[in-house]
Amino acid sequence: MKKFFKGLLKFIIAILIVGILASFAVVAYGTSTRPVEHVEEIKKYSEEYAVDPLLVLSVIKVESNFNEKAQSHMNAVGLMQLIPKTSQWICEKMGIEYTEEMLQDPDTNIKLGTYYLSYLLNHFGDTDLAIIAYNGGMGNVQEWLDKGIVGKGGEGFENIPIDEARYYDVKVKKNYEIYKTFYEDKELKDGMHKDFKNWLNNYGRQLKEFKRNF
Repeated sequence: MKKFFKGLLKFIIAILIVGILASFAVVAYGTSTRPVEHVEEIKKYSEEYAVDPLLVLSVIKVESNFNEKAQSHMNAVGLMQLIPKTSQWICEKMGIEYTEEMLQDPDTNIKLGTYYLSYLLNHFGDTDLAIIAYNGGMGNVQEWLDKGIVGKGGEGFENIPIDEARYYDVKVKKNYEIYKTFYEDKELKDGMHKDFKNWLNNYGRQLKEFKRNF
């Protein structure tokens, strides 16, 4: 009986680990099959507004998958899926004139979106809350904070009443970890990083080896 439970526990642990690896692989594959674009603009405005460029990259990946012409059912526009009303508020903060056409320009879209990320990071003093606010709205996040529904560092995020906002932080951070794996301490350039291909080629062999060990 002990041998049976020991084998069962070992099997369950193996399934959990394989599941984690598979989840990472799915995100990595999705990231690798859509090479990064507009890197120069991302680096420029990330430096100007003191935001991690990999975070900007991750938000763009989740928001539009690098589709410049993306438009949502909520009328969010462009690479960083900016809503006109929010964009007008951003422009007021930046002291520039707002036009709806500017959201369709990749350079301007990245500029406004990165500034907004920077504002949210400074306002909440927490990356998780800033990410959620980018999707769910700054007012909503402040209300959830005031009511004790959420806290810093992802605390209470499972209680967020808006499904999309609740999972948004997870999606952005998964992509961030993938980009960090391949681009941290390496130069960020347009196109697919060669390590993506190498990793994907080796992943199958590593997974088979893991299964044999169990």
